[in-house]
Amino acid sequence: MDSSASLTLACGRHRLDLSYPRIMGILNVTPDSFSDGGRHLSMDDALKRAEQMLAEGAAIIDVGGESTRPGAEPVSVQQELDRVVPVVEALVRELDALVSVDTSTPEVIRAVGHAGAGMINDVRNLRREGALQAASGTGLPVVLMHMLGEPGNMQDAPHYAEAIEDEVLGFLEQRIAACEAAGLRRDRLLLDPGFGFAKTVEHNLRLLHRMERLRELELPLLVGMSRKSFIGKVLERPVEERLAGGLALSALAVERGARILRVHDIAPHVDAVNMAWAVFEEGVEQGENRG
Repeated sequence: MDSSASLTLACGRHRLDLSYPRIMGILNVTPDSFSDGGRHLSMDDALKRAEQMLAEGAAIIDVGGESTRPGAEPVSVQQELDRVVPVVEALVRELDALVSVDTSTPEVIRAVGHAGAGMINDVRNLRREGALQAASGTGLPVVLMHMLGEPGNMQDAPHYAEAIEDEVLGFLEQRIAACEAAGLRRDRLLLDPGFGFAKTVEHNLRLLHRMERLRELELPLLVGMSRKSFIGKVLERPVEERLAGGLALSALAVERGARILRVHDIAPHVDAVNMAWAVFEEGVEQGENRG
């Protein structure tokens, strides 16, 4: 079993037990996210949705103020601050929620740290100028995600010279080293393979099949595949009919070492992940008893 099996992360005022898989609920406060854009723009809507997700079993609420769907246009720093910071403050104040913020912007990273966020989730893996220093200064855990290019061009014929799992592993190793060099301790890092980001259908399928390779890095793995387009392409389903495929992927991800599942539909994923974990744990215990 990997080292995350007994890991407890210090996330600001919260402690996150990763001895078993946890669910991260997606709360986009954007008008243009691929699946739920525009649904939670008002504070009341955002709070109601977050409260529902927590009641259904989410351990973390991931707030995003900039869409990172393929072809997405960037937003200004002030727009992102205006969208995200009040929501983070309200979730912490009203719900005492463990809040993660999906951002790459140094100013936003610093602001949400002051606002009470417990985790930074950066699809650009702290490569924006000043982001490494901003994240290090918050003292919060950071999710580093694999992505080539930018959201606006990441799906323009993505190509890998080596096996996808080898390239992702090597890329994340480099980003871990950069973080450590900037003073961001290794025990504050989590890794996301970046399903759906600069990857074809075949890349995504192989990466999940070989995801156990990433456990070599001995850091907690976060996986986000909920409603992604590659599910739709494999199953020929529109975005609103991809739940069954997403549940299957989450169960497979748990078996391959995922400790956080970032999803839209909380209750069914809680059941799927708990069931997969029960089977996985039983298999481990039986193996230990035989050994």
